[in-house]
Amino acid sequence: MYRLIGALVLALLIATPSLGQQSLVGTYKIVSHDVQYTDGTAIKAMGNAPHGYLVLTPTRYLTFYTADNRKFGSSDADKAALLNTLSGWSGAYRIEGGRMIIAVDVSWTEVWTGKNQVRNWALSGNRLTLTSDPAPDPREPSKTHVVRTVWEKIE
Repeated sequence: MYRLIGALVLALLIATPSLGQQSLVGTYKIVSHDVQYTDGTAIKAMGNAPHGYLVLTPTRYLTFYTADNRKFGSSDADKAALLNTLSGWSGAYRIEGGRMIIAVDVSWTEVWTGKNQVRNWALSGNRLTLTSDPAPDPREPSKTHVVRTVWEKIE
């Protein structure tokens, strides 16, 4: 009898998302997306008012956001330039303390597909802040940066 109860409790613990994941579940609207370089310079890579959402279920992470002031692209060059002003990716995630590990299974450029993305997370009221670890900048690999994205929970 005790083994059966123990097995049931263990199965529930494995199947139930961590308390951290449960508190994060919801839909968020992007507030800001900032890139801080280790040399002290900073940029707003998606402009002052990016547009987009982050959806967290108990087990899945899905985000899509774009820069502000985007314009319709009619030429091939314009359409290619639009790729630099969007981000979208998803995957299963898990919480390990203050870190969120996302196993990316779909990404807008395929660069992250099949890889883990790690974010440090902090929840303050209805605001979720996700911060990357220092990493080489994809456009200038000789520079190291930290990306900080702030989200506001809307449901």
